[in-house]
Amino acid sequence: MNVFSRAYVDSLYQEFLSDPTSLPDEWREYFESMGSDDDSQPASVTMPKRTAASASEAQSVAQLQDRVDQLVRGFRVRGHLEANIDPLGLPRPTNCELNPESYGLLPSDMQKKFSARTIFGGNFKTLEEIVDQLRHTYCRSIGAQFMHIDDREVRDWLQNRMEGSKNRIELSHEVQTRILTRLTDAVIFEQFMRKKYVGAKTFSLEGGETLIPLLDLTIEQAGAHGVDEIVLGMAHRGRLNVLANIMGKRAQNIFWTFDDPNPEQNRGRGDVLYHMGYSTDWKTATGEDVHISLCFNPSHLEFVNPVAIGRCRSKQDRINDYQNEKVMTILIHGDAAFAGEGVVQETLNLSQLKGYQVGGTIHVILNNQIGFTTPSPLSRSTTYASDVAKMLQIPIFHVNGEDPEAVAQVVQLSMDFRQEFHRDVVIDMYCYRRHGHNESDEPRFTQPLMYSLIDKRPTIRDSYLKSLLKLRKITQEQADKIAEDRQQTLEREFESAKKEEFTSDDQTMTGYWNGYYGGFERTDDEVDTTVPIGKLTYALDRLTTLPDDFTLNSKLKMVFKRRKDMAAGKSPVDWATAELAAMATLALDGHPIRISGQDTGRGTFSQRHAELHDMEGGFDYIPMQHLSDDQAQVDIINSPLSETAVLGFEYGYSLDHPEAFVGWEAQFGDFYNVAQVIVDQFIASAEDKWNRLSGLVMLLPHGFEGAGPEHCSARMERFLMLTAEHNMQIVNATTSAQYFHLLRRQVLRPWRKPLIVFTPKSLLREPLVASPLEQFTTGSFQRVLADPDDNQLGIPQRILLATGKVAVDLIKERREQSRTDVAIVRLEQLYPLPEQQLEEVLSQYPDGTPVYWVQEEPKNMGAWAFIKFHFGNNLFGRWPIEPITRPESASPSTGSKKTHKIEQTELITQALGSSSVESVPSANGQSGEVKLKIRSS
Repeated sequence: MNVFSRAYVDSLYQEFLSDPTSLPDEWREYFESMGSDDDSQPASVTMPKRTAASASEAQSVAQLQDRVDQLVRGFRVRGHLEANIDPLGLPRPTNCELNPESYGLLPSDMQKKFSARTIFGGNFKTLEEIVDQLRHTYCRSIGAQFMHIDDREVRDWLQNRMEGSKNRIELSHEVQTRILTRLTDAVIFEQFMRKKYVGAKTFSLEGGETLIPLLDLTIEQAGAHGVDEIVLGMAHRGRLNVLANIMGKRAQNIFWTFDDPNPEQNRGRGDVLYHMGYSTDWKTATGEDVHISLCFNPSHLEFVNPVAIGRCRSKQDRINDYQNEKVMTILIHGDAAFAGEGVVQETLNLSQLKGYQVGGTIHVILNNQIGFTTPSPLSRSTTYASDVAKMLQIPIFHVNGEDPEAVAQVVQLSMDFRQEFHRDVVIDMYCYRRHGHNESDEPRFTQPLMYSLIDKRPTIRDSYLKSLLKLRKITQEQADKIAEDRQQTLEREFESAKKEEFTSDDQTMTGYWNGYYGGFERTDDEVDTTVPIGKLTYALDRLTTLPDDFTLNSKLKMVFKRRKDMAAGKSPVDWATAELAAMATLALDGHPIRISGQDTGRGTFSQRHAELHDMEGGFDYIPMQHLSDDQAQVDIINSPLSETAVLGFEYGYSLDHPEAFVGWEAQFGDFYNVAQVIVDQFIASAEDKWNRLSGLVMLLPHGFEGAGPEHCSARMERFLMLTAEHNMQIVNATTSAQYFHLLRRQVLRPWRKPLIVFTPKSLLREPLVASPLEQFTTGSFQRVLADPDDNQLGIPQRILLATGKVAVDLIKERREQSRTDVAIVRLEQLYPLPEQQLEEVLSQYPDGTPVYWVQEEPKNMGAWAFIKFHFGNNLFGRWPIEPITRPESASPSTGSKKTHKIEQTELITQALGSSSVESVPSANGQSGEVKLKIRSS
């Protein structure tokens, strides 16, 4: 039996002493019926004497109060389940937790007063008043989910804001007219497109036009909060409407693109209009300027999310907005995609992580209640499309899209919450899709009942206008004038687009992208990547300097001693030290450094140790952040266990930091393909589709070392298959100096292309890979490396052409055998393919000398298909070429370390000139290859 605590009764009694009329009748009568016992309590908390009858009465009152409190909590937790959020009016099941009788509260209790201390607006209310306030707050056009938030301060803030206003905002006449105008803009634009471009795919916003006033109000509120810039990410539905009515892209440019008058100029390039981005400057009603960038995006739903957030963080870092207040992100999602695409969860997980947080993203789910032809019950296992967002400590607001003023309330509440707590917010705006997935699709084949309801519905603009007319907030003449003006404007724009002298307003890269370029690699774009010895040794010294009170792990003391020896020129510089030196010298020159990935601070192979941890105090120290007082920002970030969102984030970051080194490192190169969409749809093709440049660096550990099929290959073949028009740089370097010059070249030269580097694993500590210090102060990155033992060779009987680790293995084995009849040439840059440099290196050998392309990968993987595609069977018409590889295989490598050693030995032996292994019978008696055997061609 639940009875109130003594402290609670004490507090009620003090109120009784102060003002008896403030208490409900039951409590007042209870206190009035008793005397007092001054000996049992201090005067300040004197308790009434209790008779058996009075105690029973108090207990009864306490039980009723407890039931009321449970009911209050029920509304806060479950009220959203009965909220009127569906504009189609489809029935929602009632919830017993919102029924007073479920708690033993009878109709006769409705006029009784109860404590309402946990409810905004007074100490005591009748049960009827309490239920009315809660129903208006949680069960009208807004359904709020917030009770999963652990922090009581946050919950209380939300409760007070919602219950204090009954989740309704009082709008001025000006704002109501603004909403009507924006709805008119949205509706008339869609109707105009339907009329002028019959059957064209526009992915109409019809049924969800409230998105336009929602964005309008969000931007206005952002300006009031001091936000200077917004990054907007969205899919294709409604994008044309957003371009026209939010981004300010002139309608004539949209019409011109649909007319497509110059098809020749888009051969092999460009994208559909509903994927294109745009930027604009917005002037708020109160005079603030807000710059808005709408991100380009592919059809792959939701993958623009981490890209947009990465852009936001990049813009924040550029202006030192470390409080994440001046730039924000708005993401517009589809309901089926938000529930279905894993990248959504990955992106949400970034929201409160130090290396990725942006101060809170506004997520808007444009909830059409259907995914293409699949209804919600078949597309998710959750109550709401937004339920994945409950993983975060954030509110989720479900709102009826046909109630624009409820949408306005949610916008105000969401923006204030973001400003107060710097967290994400989800607005799940229920609407519908008036047409099919696209305008040529017939939705009634699969959703006849839903569309019978949709067909009967007026436009959102008309329904809102009806309510304003009823309230006498506007006249029919005023509304007609707004619509007439919009219609006439579109007609003028339509005619302008058809004039011969008209050209589209394709935006070019300006601002901090001035001076950078894409296109094909130029022969005159080489830059000096060397570093003066004084500056280099200073950087290396700072990288090994620790605070006096820092306790270094004893095992790292030898690592740091070796690095000090490298800085002094006493020993060659290894791969990891060369990498740190490249980044440090760039930072000293004012180029920001940002690299993230799983275990990036230490390095997967315990090689980098860029982030150190004090053994006694536990604090972290990153030496590269302490090079000099005027160095650039350095961020070395251990990412969550995510490839897609983190790679997408870093790609987005690179779009707004062309002068920076921005890198993503895979734990093993094999795992990058989890993020294949980011590679295919953004990194490899963004310049061709959207004219967007990026200098992102991908570091992918690669090499066959017996660790199994998922720890050997970064799928070089896939990257090479995507190469064309010099869209990416593909490199597999074999010395630390090469790597040093490569990283510096990536930042220093103005040609901006993604750089894919296949990085070593065992070679990280291979002496043959380490370079003397003088190679960092002289020279440059060489796309092709000639044989390092050329002066010791005779006339070679064969030339081995290879890239990466296998080339080093070949050199080591040749030296072991003291062979002088085999030349080994290393192709360090695979793309853009350095044909001129390769021919120059090969020209020192006689024409007709056989060349063998040697790779560790199976024949159907690796670079052989790429080499064959470009050269055929003969290099430059002078040297015949054949492959030496592992046999074709569905999987990259064996899982047996011993088998790997057998295969690798056979590969190296055959490459250096052993006889071919004969074919042997297979298990079924047919002649065939044994997987362990290596053969050429």
